[in-house]
Amino acid sequence: MPIAQANGVKLGYDEYGAGEPLVMVTGSGAPGRMWRTHQVPALTGAGFRVITLDNRGIPPSDPCPRGFTLDDMAADIGGLIDHLGAGPCRIVGYSLGAIAVQELLLARPELVHQAVLMATCGRSDTLTAAMTAADRELDDSAGVLPPRYAAYVQALQNLSPRTLDDEERLRDWLAVLEMSAADPPGVRGRPGLRPAQDRRHAYRRISRPCLVIGFQDDLVVRPHLSREVARSIPGSVYAEIPGCGHYGYLERPAAVNAAIIDFFAR
Repeated sequence: MPIAQANGVKLGYDEYGAGEPLVMVTGSGAPGRMWRTHQVPALTGAGFRVITLDNRGIPPSDPCPRGFTLDDMAADIGGLIDHLGAGPCRIVGYSLGAIAVQELLLARPELVHQAVLMATCGRSDTLTAAMTAADRELDDSAGVLPPRYAAYVQALQNLSPRTLDDEERLRDWLAVLEMSAADPPGVRGRPGLRPAQDRRHAYRRISRPCLVIGFQDDLVVRPHLSREVARSIPGSVYAEIPGCGHYGYLERPAAVNAAIIDFFAR
């Protein structure tokens, strides 16, 4: 895996295919390889040079044990684009990655041509704030949930009822989630990073074309929070993918990929 020195830290990234550059940014604790199974084949097949990033805190990127901010993440993304000479480029952000991309769109709009923002929000409501606080307390206490229990909780939080009711698919998901939960703590990164303030008013200054994607059964970032972001960004487009939860890009990858490719083709 290549390493970029950007924004004062080392960032791991991968490149696939050839064509116009497309940077993909994952959510809390997720490595860039999460895109490889479904999104990379579809997007390289559509003619893009796909660049996946391991956010700081995710090996082989620097661990940053003292924590970091959304501004740090946005500067990391901008630094990687500069390092690769890839701007202005298209960019896809998911969950925490999407929130960081929104800050990049404000700080360095010249680096972005179009953006897709999935499962995103511009503020912390009561439930999001409670989840964030709980995540921080668990992380600060160095507590580690037993992998089987962690997998069960992750499934309830992130999968749709349709997947939870499909016993064969659910068994596969639980096996993957249990294996992921068994990774050492450093692989998870620091969870719970969300906007400390309501950023919706600031998003009115975003000038690049954006597609905001919500997932119908998302319990982590409920779709109304993503719709708020879409309403805040001038000229943005909102699409909601039915029958999937927070892991919608993995539960319904064909629908998600089609929405991304169609938007970028406009």
